[in-house]
Amino acid sequence: MATVTLDALDLAALLCSRVCHDVISPVGAIVNGLEVLEEDNDPSMRDFALDLIRKSARQASARLQFARLAFGAAGSAGAAIDLGDAEAVARGMYQDDKITLSWTAPRALVPKNRVKLLLNLVVLATSAIPRGGSIDVAVEGEDAERASFRLTAKGINARIPAHAEALVAGAPESGVVDAHGIQTFYTGLIARTAGMGVTMSIDGDTVTIRAQDS
Repeated sequence: MATVTLDALDLAALLCSRVCHDVISPVGAIVNGLEVLEEDNDPSMRDFALDLIRKSARQASARLQFARLAFGAAGSAGAAIDLGDAEAVARGMYQDDKITLSWTAPRALVPKNRVKLLLNLVVLATSAIPRGGSIDVAVEGEDAERASFRLTAKGINARIPAHAEALVAGAPESGVVDAHGIQTFYTGLIARTAGMGVTMSIDGDTVTIRAQDS
């Protein structure tokens, strides 16, 4: 199947939809908490509302910081990003009671498109374990700027996400890309821009995602 090409406006609109989807839930929870504070004088309910606001604000902040690196400009053209910063935003976004994230990488400056690819692969890895589990991220190779990535997602009912391989290849079976598939499609765009190829495999309850120079 031929590779799908999105014009700049469609790509921007779909990515904006993805980011809005990620932040609307915690922002909505903050609004609900504020309404409780305005309408209810019961001390226990006010404590509950304040706790909800605090947790939701942290979650919204973490998601926006992640989106800035994974989808945003993140510096000028040709800029490099510290892998330590990538680890920090990934942990803020995904390490919780459902997912345990381990990260093995040098503290090094890496071309931004490679870092953006790595973060988008983390998103792909989380979708491979819908019931939760563990994700191990490894940056391999002596030269950090040309390193390969290996992500291992392990959990109950692990699976390669539906249509992921076709979307990463830029050739969805339907011939179109919607808001649901845009992140995976974008992962493929970033990989090709960075000169890297992405492969996925599954063995029992473990999905392995690799990215290396093509």
